[in-house]
Amino acid sequence: MKSTIVSWLQEGNITVPAILFSEYRNLNLNEYELVLLLNIMTFIEKGNQFPTPEELSSRMTVSIAECNEMLRRLIQKGCIEIIDEYSQDGIRYERYSVIPLLEKLVEQFLMKNKRVDEANKKSEETDLYTCFEKEFGRPLSPFECESLAMWMDDDHHDPIIIKAALREAVMSGKLNFRYIDRILFEWKKNGIKTIEQAKNHGRKFRNKQQQNRKTSQEDSEQSPTVPFYNWLEQ
Repeated sequence: MKSTIVSWLQEGNITVPAILFSEYRNLNLNEYELVLLLNIMTFIEKGNQFPTPEELSSRMTVSIAECNEMLRRLIQKGCIEIIDEYSQDGIRYERYSVIPLLEKLVEQFLMKNKRVDEANKKSEETDLYTCFEKEFGRPLSPFECESLAMWMDDDHHDPIIIKAALREAVMSGKLNFRYIDRILFEWKKNGIKTIEQAKNHGRKFRNKQQQNRKTSQEDSEQSPTVPFYNWLEQ
């Protein structure tokens, strides 16, 4: 019993990228070709770099001829390749390489992440337009939509930062695009990239604004034309 378990453990394991199971259809592979690839990887892992169609067929429910045909298709699809090498004794030998398969999986992984990022960006942009329309209480004009797009595409402001600037404008009682644009300009000039930085900067600004108003009130009797301090006048 113990020797049986030891023999089972000695069979070892192979490392298979999980993405292979989720993306093999996108690589135009069927289930038989997937299992054939797994068997090739198993043989390579155990030191047999070039298993024969007979050896591969013996592990599957396909004939040797069918196995040969699948190997040919895998090479055509760029999932495996046969590499010629020479030993230290100068003996020529061949081996299978699954590097092309791994490269394709990397491409699929990057493309999948790109699609997710694009979907998230689109969702954030939609949510951003909704936030603005909710605060303004009306649909945005074409000019306002273009301004939003420019903030994201040309000025590269994160939608979260744009929302923070919108909140800042609401709190300041100056809900207009020119004022929000000025806030974003000042934040970018001061290297503000996070919500926490924006909040701290906003608090400092409002404190300064309140101090200016207090000074204005104290000096109103002597100088009634003191200007109101806000973002647009920085």
